[in-house]
Amino acid sequence: MKLFKLLAAMLLAVLVAAPAMAADIELAKKSTLNEIVARGELRVGFDAGYMPFEMTDKNGNYVGFDIDLAKELAKAMGVKFVPVNTDFDGMIPALLSDKFDIIISGMTVTQERNLRINFANPYIVVGQSVIVSKKLEGKVKTWEDLNKPEYTVVSRLGTTGEEAAKRMLPKAKYKSFEKEADGALEVINGKADAWVYDMPFNVVFMAEQGKGKAIHLDKPFTYEPLGFGIKKGDPDFLNFLDNFLSQIKNDGRYDRIYSKWMKSTEWRAQVQ
Repeated sequence: MKLFKLLAAMLLAVLVAAPAMAADIELAKKSTLNEIVARGELRVGFDAGYMPFEMTDKNGNYVGFDIDLAKELAKAMGVKFVPVNTDFDGMIPALLSDKFDIIISGMTVTQERNLRINFANPYIVVGQSVIVSKKLEGKVKTWEDLNKPEYTVVSRLGTTGEEAAKRMLPKAKYKSFEKEADGALEVINGKADAWVYDMPFNVVFMAEQGKGKAIHLDKPFTYEPLGFGIKKGDPDFLNFLDNFLSQIKNDGRYDRIYSKWMKSTEWRAQVQ
């Protein structure tokens, strides 16, 4: 009798688990991973112009920290890397409408964005810093000093730089720009008092165009993890990405790419 009850319990457990197992198999079949492998291409969405993450070199090729990571990801999948240059403010809608498979574009993981798409574990953490007009040297010593009605602060439309400027400097006048370089040059040209944006971009901009013309308050005042973005409902793709990032961060590949774009400035001569 006891053996019969045990067998019955085991059979019941199998019957209960079977629908869930079938659902898991169906979910795995629908994973973007399968589509990528079958297509032989990894379509990566990004917005060229964000130094040093994604840029266009003098030969018209896409280069940068994110581009190298994306190529490494495609290599790990055994497929071709296909770049899809897209305006940043339309990046998530383009992903959701299947214009590409993944966002690798210096995108900060925010709760608002996370409601619409999923993110793999952060591949780098950055923060907002401030480029201040030379005329305010000695007067503006921290980002908090800019929170006054007499100052005009600028950033890029639809970015966390814009969010930080509006949220943390509510008393200042605010103006947005479509491209990073246009907004930062507004400060250099004396048409704005400060540019709020991701520190890596600001470091490169100051080295290229800001020396002696502006001041960089280079201590980040926000915490911003950047992540690969994919459509929701795809745990297999998410698992693959997390394992990929863990692997390259521990086998030397990530460090080589990081040193190339974040610690060196040799690449600047190749960029438009």
